Amino acid sequence: MQRTRIKICGIKVPDHALAAADAGADYIGLVFVEKSPRYVTIEDAKAVVQALPPEVEPVGLFVDTPAADIHRIASTVGFKTIQLHGHEPISILDELNGLQVIRAKAFDLDYIEDLREWDKHPAVCGLLLDTPPTNTTGLTGGSGEAFNWNQLMKMPPPLFEKPIILAGGLTPDNVAYAMGSYYPIDAVDVSSGVESSRGVKDVGLIKAFCEAVHEADSE
Repeated sequence: MQRTRIKICGIKVPDHALAAADAGADYIGLVFVEKSPRYVTIEDAKAVVQALPPEVEPVGLFVDTPAADIHRIASTVGFKTIQLHGHEPISILDELNGLQVIRAKAFDLDYIEDLREWDKHPAVCGLLLDTPPTNTTGLTGGSGEAFNWNQLMKMPPPLFEKPIILAGGLTPDNVAYAMGSYYPIDAVDVSSGVESSRGVKDVGLIKAFCEAVHEADSE
C-alpha cells in the first residue's frame, strides 16, 4: 500500500521541526519570502535544518527569486530540494542545476498544460497543486483556503508522471477527504491548517494532522 508523504510548511524554529519529525512528517518547508508571515531568516533556517533527523528532508520555498540567490541560500542553509511558488518561467530550471524542484501552481484547468511541461523536466521531482490566490497581499500560497477538490476528482489518471502533492486549506479534519479526491495523491502539504495563529505553528495540530494522514492511509 502506498504511504502518503507529509510536508509541514512554514517551519521557523527547531522545536516545531522536531515536533513535525516526531509526528511522522517526511518534509518540512522553509519559506524564504519576506512578506510572508512564515518567513524564516537564513540563520534561523540553518538552526532548523541542523536540528532535523536525517530522515526528514528540508525544502526551501521561493517566489520569483533569482537562481543565483536560490543557490546561495540552499548552499548556506543546507538543502537540495526547492519549491518554486511564483511565476517562474520553466527556463529557470536550466539555472538551478544540482537542485531538485517542486513546482507549485494554483489548481486551475487552464494551468494543466503548463504543468505538463514542467512534468517532463528531469529536475522536477513533484508538482504541488494549491489554491488560486484570492487576497491582495501578493502571496501565492498559504491562504488557508481549499480549492475545488471536486474538479480534481473529474480528472482522469494519470494526471502527471511526477508525484502529485496536494495543498491548499488542508487541516486535520479535512485531509482524509482531500486524499480521496484523486489517486494517486503522493503527498500532502499543510501550513496554516496546523497553526494557532497566522504564522505560528501548533504542535498539537501538527500531531493531529499527521495522525489523520496515517489513519487515512490505513483504511
